[in-house]
Amino acid sequence: MILETLDIGAEAFHAGTGWEIKPEGACRGDVCVPLGGGPFDVASVAEKLRMALVHDAGVGVWALGPDTVSGRALASAEAPDLVLPDIHGNEFRLSSLRGEKVVIVSWAPY
Repeated sequence: MILETLDIGAEAFHAGTGWEIKPEGACRGDVCVPLGGGPFDVASVAEKLRMALVHDAGVGVWALGPDTVSGRALASAEAPDLVLPDIHGNEFRLSSLRGEKVVIVSWAPY
């Protein structure tokens, strides 16, 4: 989730991350992580959910996520259904490899 400010509400946090802020804590599905009460603070919640929160002062944005409540890099190994052109320009769906082990390597020049 890319943020221009850390001053966001619980609704925007829920829309961007899937974690709903409730009286019992941050909840997604059957999992609830206690937050300790008090007003919603994205930095505090990110720490409790073990979400990376990185500021790029040069661009003026924050990058948030993904959550690592389990202590692992990702909460699940389920990838979204990416659709990209293959080297011949034909549509390739990541879901066509469902059930197989897949390594995804990406690169960006920034």
